[in-house]
Amino acid sequence: MDISRAEQRILHLLAQGGRIELVRDDARKIEKLALYTRDGWIFSGLDLLTFRKLKRKRAIASSGGKPYRITMRGLELVRGELDNR
Repeated sequence: MDISRAEQRILHLLAQGGRIELVRDDARKIEKLALYTRDGWIFSGLDLLTFRKLKRKRAIASSGGKPYRITMRGLELVRGELDNR
């Protein structure tokens, strides 16, 4: 299954230890979402449409009310990238 460049970038950040945190309103609808890198920086390239695509592909999941993390399926989808560290 092919994934877009934006999805690839987000999955790569999640594979390195990032997390997606959601803020919901009183009606339990997503009000705001933020992708935190492992260093604590906020990645601004995540929007609701991309989040839903990744969730539909089962590349990310949340359990027990915790932030969204990458799944084994997401690790299979993400291609290896060289890191500049």
